[in-house]
Amino acid sequence: MTRWNRLNDRIVGCDLCPRLREHCRETARVKRKAYSDWDYWGQPVPNFGDPKARLLIVGLAPAAHGANRTGRMFTGDRSGDWLYRALHKAGFANQPEATSCDDGLQLIDCAITAACHCAPPGNKPTREEIRHCAQWLDETVAILPARVFLALGQIGWRTVIDYARQSQWCTGPIPKFGHGAQFDLGQNRWLLGSYHPSQQNTFTGRLTEPMFDEIFQAARSLLDSGES
Repeated sequence: MTRWNRLNDRIVGCDLCPRLREHCRETARVKRKAYSDWDYWGQPVPNFGDPKARLLIVGLAPAAHGANRTGRMFTGDRSGDWLYRALHKAGFANQPEATSCDDGLQLIDCAITAACHCAPPGNKPTREEIRHCAQWLDETVAILPARVFLALGQIGWRTVIDYARQSQWCTGPIPKFGHGAQFDLGQNRWLLGSYHPSQQNTFTGRLTEPMFDEIFQAARSLLDSGES
């Protein structure tokens, strides 16, 4: 827990990406009208979850008026509504809702991180900004006994693959991302892919609730059996 907390403190204090820091601060200053009474977080968003987690979820980046407002991954936006509902169904969360850091939500055998820990303009971090955040994934994986990595979206998928290749867990061609894609990282570690629960995917029906639930059932099955 001490290592986990220290890592999160260092993530919050990161200032490697001036463009992202300025955007987060400006968003926190201007705010969205619906949240005008909120004191926005406006800083890099730390990891969230169980420091003994075997399931590590890798998202893209905090939402400008979601995690950048609340200070917790996937909290306060529609993507988080989908994610925590699915985690609760699969037994990875004690409740299906996430509204603020003091709402009582706890994750069980699960942790959440991101390819980029600051809210980026247009929800599009640059490659350099993602590279700056790679050190946080390195340290996160060093702490957690993670066995299943769940990538929400193609950037999360590539972020995990880059880490795995750098760590020499696996070599060869880069596996193709897709919803339900599954890849053996070696040493009883697995990578699962899912469409991101963004409104772009959920409103259009590209990602449905049963499809999302199946991903977490697959994660549970891998953790329980250690086999594909």
